[in-house]
Amino acid sequence: MKKINLTISFLVLLALFVVSCNSGEKKPAATETQTETAPQGQGQSAVVDTVSAANALQVAKSLDDFKTLVAAIEAAGVEDAVVNAGPLTVFAPVNGAFDKLPAGTVDDLLKPENKSKLAFILTNHVAPANYPEKQLKKEFEKGRKLYMASGKYLTVEVKEDGIYVGGTKILKSVKVSNGWIHVIDNVLVPAE
Repeated sequence: MKKINLTISFLVLLALFVVSCNSGEKKPAATETQTETAPQGQGQSAVVDTVSAANALQVAKSLDDFKTLVAAIEAAGVEDAVVNAGPLTVFAPVNGAFDKLPAGTVDDLLKPENKSKLAFILTNHVAPANYPEKQLKKEFEKGRKLYMASGKYLTVEVKEDGIYVGGTKILKSVKVSNGWIHVIDNVLVPAE
């Protein structure tokens, strides 16, 4: 019994010694996932992560078909809307979709004074929910509309040739780390 008490006393003294030697500074634990962050205030989109699976914005940046979309996202300052942990669904217009808008529209929207209008249009392409094609079909069957980050709703239709959201056909779907990207060939301009 005396030996057990002596062992416990030794462990308590050792613990006190370790605690007293600690200067109070907490050092970050080493992890296998290494990330760097840009200066504070830039949100989740400022995190540089070369280890995790790509999020919606990273995928869009990696493909030439989305150069106009990425430029618009950056000009509107809504990067965080497409990189948040999700789940989220992004209806991503290809470059040609922006070309369908009336002449000068994109250039006008990219001006700093139109930042809030552009942000409103772009957030109308982001649903704060997980909508793979199977779920979109269920939403159609139940007669539900999709709530978008803009505060507006989009109608889902299932036709012979595919799934349509907001009147435009989904051309392709891609799973990303924070949800889904559905490629579309029209810009979903919400009614104000």
